[in-house]
Amino acid sequence: MSRKRETPAVGTPATAPDRLALRADCANCFGLCCVALPFAASADFAVDKPAGRPCTNLQADFRCGIHAHLRERGFSGCTVFDCFGAGQKVSQVTFGGRDWRQAPDTAPRMFEVFPVMRALHELLWYVTEALTLPPARPVHADLRRALEDIDALTRGSAEALAGVDVAALRQEVNALLLRTSELARARVPGRKKNHRGADLIGARLKGADLRGANLRGARLIAADLTGADLRTADLIGVDFRDAELTGADLTGAVFLTQAQLNAAKGDATTRLPRTLSRPAHWPSGE
Repeated sequence: MSRKRETPAVGTPATAPDRLALRADCANCFGLCCVALPFAASADFAVDKPAGRPCTNLQADFRCGIHAHLRERGFSGCTVFDCFGAGQKVSQVTFGGRDWRQAPDTAPRMFEVFPVMRALHELLWYVTEALTLPPARPVHADLRRALEDIDALTRGSAEALAGVDVAALRQEVNALLLRTSELARARVPGRKKNHRGADLIGARLKGADLRGANLRGARLIAADLTGADLRTADLIGVDFRDAELTGADLTGAVFLTQAQLNAAKGDATTRLPRTLSRPAHWPSGE
């Protein structure tokens, strides 16, 4: 029996940027992140699990049996992961609603293409955001072509998806995203900080002025960014695990994702872009 339900734009080719289709819809997914991906016993996961083996918490209806208590039960890593809507795309589009339990022969290929689809959807998220930035108009035409090309790849067969050279595609798209970042950050007056790829683990950046900064790929694990100004900073690939964002201003931050926020610490005083949500585990201040 197919579990396919009505969901925004899952099976419709993108004619315009649509972030709703790039958000995880677990009700239309066959628990792929709980099966296809491996995880090792650590501070993020309570147990070891190899790729292709269902998590012991995965129920018959593909829902998590401890979803409301993941952090308390030692599975905080699950609360951080974001598939960018790849799960429902693989489940309902690539495999037409046939799940790996009812059609076991689909399992190997389904689990193989899920990480590929996730990478493609992540690129779609970034390109879609880039198209919303007015300063990036000089590259909007190239971005639209990239959006169409990547979207077409996501609608290919499982065999075609398995053959996608993700690394090469990521490099090609990254050139456009880097140009987008430069154009967006150029609007911020004054000299901007460049911490691209920097090791800022545990850094004391309380109240730091990081407007328009280049923080691409920086490691900000457990950094203190309390009250920091990150408006229009390029945050693509930043590792925010356990970073303190209380009172920080991330409005207008470039290429920030929900997964990055979920990995960080913040509260009701943290200012976020309108497209992202305040993580449920952050204190509400009420």
